[in-house]
Amino acid sequence: MLSITHLPIGLGIFGLICAVLVFLKVKSEPAGEGAVVEIGNEIHLGAMVFMKSEYSRLAIFCVICIVAIASTDLGMNTAMAFLLGALCSGSAGYFGMYTATHANVRTAVAANTKGAAKALQIAFFGGSIMGLTVAAMGLFGIGLLYHFFAGDLHTIHAIEGFAMGASSVALFSRVGGGIFTKSADIGADLVGKLEAGIPEDDPRNPGVIADNVGDNVGDIAGMGSDIFESYCGAMIATIALAATMSLTTVAELTSSGRETLTFMPLALSSVGLICSMIGIFSVKLFSSKSPEVALRYGTMGASILFIIASYILIAQMNASSNIWIAVISGALGGIIIGLVTEYYTGGAPIRKIAKYGETGPATVIIAGLATGMQSVTIPVLTICAIILTASHFAGLYGVGIAAVGMLATVGMTMAIDAYGPVADNAGGIAEMAKMGKETREITDSLDEVGNTTAAIGKGFAIGAAALAALALISAFIERITLDDPDFILKLNDPLVLAGMFLGGIFPFLVSSMTMNAVGDAASDMIKEIRRQFKEIPGLMEGTAKPDNQRCIEIATNAALKRMIAPGALAILAPVVVGFVFGPRALGGMLGGALICCVMMALFMANAGGAWDNAKKYVEKGNLGGKGSDVHTAVVVGDTVGDPLKDTSGPAMNILINVMAIVSLVIAPLLT
Repeated sequence: MLSITHLPIGLGIFGLICAVLVFLKVKSEPAGEGAVVEIGNEIHLGAMVFMKSEYSRLAIFCVICIVAIASTDLGMNTAMAFLLGALCSGSAGYFGMYTATHANVRTAVAANTKGAAKALQIAFFGGSIMGLTVAAMGLFGIGLLYHFFAGDLHTIHAIEGFAMGASSVALFSRVGGGIFTKSADIGADLVGKLEAGIPEDDPRNPGVIADNVGDNVGDIAGMGSDIFESYCGAMIATIALAATMSLTTVAELTSSGRETLTFMPLALSSVGLICSMIGIFSVKLFSSKSPEVALRYGTMGASILFIIASYILIAQMNASSNIWIAVISGALGGIIIGLVTEYYTGGAPIRKIAKYGETGPATVIIAGLATGMQSVTIPVLTICAIILTASHFAGLYGVGIAAVGMLATVGMTMAIDAYGPVADNAGGIAEMAKMGKETREITDSLDEVGNTTAAIGKGFAIGAAALAALALISAFIERITLDDPDFILKLNDPLVLAGMFLGGIFPFLVSSMTMNAVGDAASDMIKEIRRQFKEIPGLMEGTAKPDNQRCIEIATNAALKRMIAPGALAILAPVVVGFVFGPRALGGMLGGALICCVMMALFMANAGGAWDNAKKYVEKGNLGGKGSDVHTAVVVGDTVGDPLKDTSGPAMNILINVMAIVSLVIAPLLT
């Protein structure tokens, strides 16, 4: 096993090299000239300034956490693992965002000069850099820690610090980026579309550049950190479960000893990275077809290839085929959740919501809420099926492996998710640079598919976060049981029951915080955009330039101020409950938070996605098209949905994972 343990490290480095090569390839494409370059630079610089400000604050927080961890019995190993996790998570988000801001302008230029196929290639490869970086960073970081700490069951728990570092950075990045992007988006839409009556992405609108910056810092850097922490959390939880399971259970799953089971998550993720690479590069082969077909072939191809390859790997490692069944349950479950999300955010429900626009915004909002509530059913049933199947065949270890199976091809999954904001930005740049109707039709077709892939990505992220959190909670229970064999969570235990209700509070409280943050920032943004339209002579006539930088500053300041409280709450809550009320109350709190977070996340993401695509359905010319009363109604619905799907909803995924990993890390201190 010693020689094989180097494989994840090597593949991680190889993946990063591939990401750099793809970036250089994307950057070698023409970036245009004149207004196109100017607009692209504004978006790029705005994103970079925000990320620098955000990460400078995150660095202070990480130093505090490292000192706190190192000063306890958890020791310096866990503290260093935390630092590595934070660095890998931050680096993955930063590099993915950096490359996307170069890919967006090149996609617009390609659409203008070379056609749809070339534009698709650049947009997708721009997004794939994020996917490759997330997968490679995770493999490299955990592989490195596994190499140093896995030889001893007493030191292997230090690896858990990596997931805590990754999750902490992810929560701040996702919340901060979400507040930024939605405050700008809402302000630009409400004043530009409804009050001024100008098109989306019109260069006269002061909020448009900030909106495009927000797509990068929220939907690429934030989403990348989100998926990264689930990816790493699933692997680390499964390693922790393998390290604490009984020898009898180990013997049932493998004839090669405990080391095989602890290394299995890394081995499966290594195979998943290779399958993702094949899927990513296969998209180019089908780029002459429609974007939807090319992306679907790449995604499904990577998943099918992984299922086959994982069977061969598990057999070669002398492990039970029951583990493979758990892997399949996770991989297929992820596909089902994605397809259900696609239906509710891109199928018949959106046309129904748009139809309600004929009777005004109120009925649009009612229909969107109903759609979001209904959309929870099948994904949750799917998660239940995964849990029951995986645990039946491989126990709690199977649940962790199912989460790994769902996330193993994260390189491909993240690529199609990050593709969406790149295509969206390209459309905005084409509009602002006045590239013409034909170019905008190409970018719109790419953006339309991007909306669907982004919605699928959100659904996948929720399912993955749910399984990863469940695996982390299971590892927490096993870790407590190791020191206290009598530990058990019973519903008739007042501490457990009170803990469950306490846990259910946090998703609502964090959602309230983040939605209020978006509302306050959007209000400031609206006032500023109105002021500029009123006070800048010639702005509406197109003879004067808006003050884009002022809108970026408003969104940046709001995001940096408002991201602190939700992040601090998620990290401190398990510490306070665990040390004040004990591990039973903490276990109950995690259970209550898990259920509420998953339900809230699915509801908010799918309702918001449905409102968004109902608006786009009308903007295609249906039911009166742009400028009609129906359009006004669906724009209001989309505005309500924006903070749900892009700020509060995504925060739920990371909230439960942060609470679970913090609980797992401090578990040795609670007994």
